[in-house]
Amino acid sequence: MKVTPALLVIGALLTFWASMAIMVLLPAATMHPAPSSTWRPWSSEEEAGNTLYVQNGCSYCHSRYIRTNDWDLGAERLAEPGDYVAQEPSILGTERTGPDLSQAGGEHPDDWHLAHFTNPRYTRPQSLMPAWKFLGESDIRLLTAYVQAQGGRDADTRISRQQRWRTPAQEAYARGPDKNIEWLHDQVPHGWLAMPNPYPPLPADLARGEKVYQDQCAGCHGPIGDGQGLAAPYLNPVPLNFTLLRRHLTDGRYLGGMLYYQIMNGITGTAMPYFKRDLESEKIWDVSNYVAVYFVGYTDATMEPRGIGAAYEPAWTNPYTPPQTQPAAASQPAAAPARTEPR
Repeated sequence: MKVTPALLVIGALLTFWASMAIMVLLPAATMHPAPSSTWRPWSSEEEAGNTLYVQNGCSYCHSRYIRTNDWDLGAERLAEPGDYVAQEPSILGTERTGPDLSQAGGEHPDDWHLAHFTNPRYTRPQSLMPAWKFLGESDIRLLTAYVQAQGGRDADTRISRQQRWRTPAQEAYARGPDKNIEWLHDQVPHGWLAMPNPYPPLPADLARGEKVYQDQCAGCHGPIGDGQGLAAPYLNPVPLNFTLLRRHLTDGRYLGGMLYYQIMNGITGTAMPYFKRDLESEKIWDVSNYVAVYFVGYTDATMEPRGIGAAYEPAWTNPYTPPQTQPAAASQPAAAPARTEPR
């Protein structure tokens, strides 16, 4: 058979349409999964948010599915075909420059998302995500509604929990700094309140804690720990002012364990997220020490039972000796090690 231009064009078209039928039309006609256990239809606001998500190319950096080999991302469940019923267009994304969003609903309250979309560096100082302030607050709230819908009924449960705790958190803040801190202390189990920081404030530990604070915390709590970070104007209640903690320390209550518990688990109902999936245990202790030494002016890491530096073993190699034994009550501040560079 002689290959003519016409035959070449016809063959190419037949190949194209055969591929289209096999890969697109046949699946579209035959694949109709039943809704999964977490699926629910989107509201009109969530649909509008999905349109904004697609129009602004969010799928270029965020995916919306979790596979078996993605469990290290901290997912609650694997993606199922029934999760995407009636979603048009169903754009799942292939890149993970940013985190997967398939189960992001309820992980943060709405005010955190408002600050985050306005400028992601407000809440995540190391974020590569561009600022979306140009969309305006109305569209940002639609995008927020869309993100809060990711996870379906599971996300609704998390959002309900956020809303249930939001009112008491705001009421505690409205009663003033002292009552607010008392309320925050009351949310920490006694076992954690009675636990000192196991790592002494060695220069290397504090340097690591400072790096964690700058990368994760400064956007909300501010460079000097006064709760006046760039995100603070968007948040209600505003982030905790660490400098007020010192006058609330009492006998039998340690600072290290309290900070560790709240950094690890977050404070539901506020913009304070949990970091147990972002930070290893030692980093949480290090940033707790950094906050205690430089913002509170007191650390319980030198009190009994004293621990040792994270890189040292066994106990008799501990190179840190405190200048004095500190009492259980926070009556004497710990001397902060000299800094080699300005904050």
